[in-house]
Amino acid sequence: MRTLGASHAGRVRPTNQDAFICGMLTANTAFAVVCDGMGGANGGNIASSIAMRCIADRIVDEYRENATPATVRRLLNAAIGAANKEVYETAMEETELRGMGTTVVAVIANERDICIAHVGDSRAYLVTPTSIEQVTRDHSVVQDMVEKGQITADQARFHPQKHFLTRALGVEHDTECDFTVLPFPEDGTVLICTDGLSNMVEEDTLQSLIRTFPFEEIPQKLINTANLAGGSDNITVVGITRQEAQEER
Repeated sequence: MRTLGASHAGRVRPTNQDAFICGMLTANTAFAVVCDGMGGANGGNIASSIAMRCIADRIVDEYRENATPATVRRLLNAAIGAANKEVYETAMEETELRGMGTTVVAVIANERDICIAHVGDSRAYLVTPTSIEQVTRDHSVVQDMVEKGQITADQARFHPQKHFLTRALGVEHDTECDFTVLPFPEDGTVLICTDGLSNMVEEDTLQSLIRTFPFEEIPQKLINTANLAGGSDNITVVGITRQEAQEER
């Protein structure tokens, strides 16, 4: 098990309001937290930083080796709930921060399972040498429109309301996160990213780059590709892989 991440402001935004952390909880268990802040230059940065720190601290403090997916679900739900409360209360205390919030994808993965909790439109993908699958559902207006048959998935990529979220962390007193658990294939890589990557780079290109380059190069390669496509937003990329270093090309 290995994990690695990188973040970049992109080519348009003056600041980077994304925040991430990744690391190992045990020799065979990795974790990652990726957040994309919103609410103005200061608000977005503060919201994502608070959420990332709060969730990561709780994961590191409370995770126990060989925890079941049910136990991990309770841990991630509690961590995201605590982060939501802290972001929301901070915004209520400071007028200039009112309305700030953040997306979050929090992952705990071992050689058996990938456990994912998320709020918003930052994403997790499961990538193998032959496939890529988005394993989170965007909490967004355009995703609802796609599911209702009002627009196609291709139209959603360029829709003027594509950045409108239906759910975010810290905007209201309470929030609800989705939880997903799936098996971790031996040749698999979990890709976690903000929409600065997913809006700029097609899924087949993501899969091709992950298949082609050594794991240590993947975050920066994906960021470079998003920037070459325009870099219209902050870009954060984290990978968790089961691939052994000696198997990489």
